[in-house]
Amino acid sequence: MDARSQRKLRFLAAILGAGALSGIVFVAAHSGLSPSDLLIGVIYGVLISGAIGTFELFASSGPLRDWLGSLSFSASLAVRSAFYAAVIIPVQYFDLGVLIAGRTPNPGQDVWTPIIFSAVLAVALNLLFAISNIIGPRAFFHLLTGRYHAPVEESRFVLFVDIAGSTTLAESLGGLGIHRFLDRTFRTLTGPVIDYRGEVLNYVGDEIIVTWPEASGAVDCRPLRCFLAMRDTLRQFQARFEKEFGVAPRIRGSLHFGPVIVGEIGDIKRAIVFNGDVMNTAARLEELSRDVDGGFVASRAAIDRFKSEPPIALLDLGVRDIRGRSGGIAVTGLA
Repeated sequence: MDARSQRKLRFLAAILGAGALSGIVFVAAHSGLSPSDLLIGVIYGVLISGAIGTFELFASSGPLRDWLGSLSFSASLAVRSAFYAAVIIPVQYFDLGVLIAGRTPNPGQDVWTPIIFSAVLAVALNLLFAISNIIGPRAFFHLLTGRYHAPVEESRFVLFVDIAGSTTLAESLGGLGIHRFLDRTFRTLTGPVIDYRGEVLNYVGDEIIVTWPEASGAVDCRPLRCFLAMRDTLRQFQARFEKEFGVAPRIRGSLHFGPVIVGEIGDIKRAIVFNGDVMNTAARLEELSRDVDGGFVASRAAIDRFKSEPPIALLDLGVRDIRGRSGGIAVTGLA
């Protein structure tokens, strides 16, 4: 099963579990702990959360993705909430959970309390989805669990990807145009990052920084394959970019490996940041990639960590001097 399918299944399982648990909590608080009542709570939770999860996976992340992405945070939240309401109200009003459980609905039963409870829960989930989308699912999860509340050292692959010629593009497209161009480019590059199980660390100007823990990135040369897939994906969308912007994006990249310090930082804006020589060296290697055929440079330290042969021929570029580092560094490029 590919990474995108696994990601969708994990998301759907998580939201179904949260929905079932919420249904049990509501029923336990209002009806009791009898098995039949708890079953009804689970049915309601699965029905509502299943519809919401399906919408998020196959509509919000599918045909409606570009449209919802063009909306402001509040407008997107309102659209999603309207869909949630269209699911919640009929399910609760017509007692679908009771009917599915094989019981007869009680005509005099209060329907507005469960509707309000479900609506509040749905809006809360919607906010969580939106916040997670803003700061990144993994970063959001790590903030919730406190994994990096105290800084830790991890061995990681770091991939810097730069949009070539962005300064010239900014002059021709203008400020608003280059922003839309970069946004569309980074959205297009998201697919390969997910496919090769990378984690987007940050967007810095015209760069995207992707990382992998050693155990994950070493498998099947994922960071290298990710960069190659990014180039292939942009080629596939070349005609669409040229039609909309008059030019298609080209990328350069650099890859490095080593220990980084990962930890939370900040006060009113808490974030998880990566520090260390690896980050600085990867950035300097990206500068070197501008003068190398193929537009890609990887340190020998990164290539040597892969557990399989690279999917493409590599060229030994020897030891190169880079800014801010004495002694140079052994690097390879694309043959």
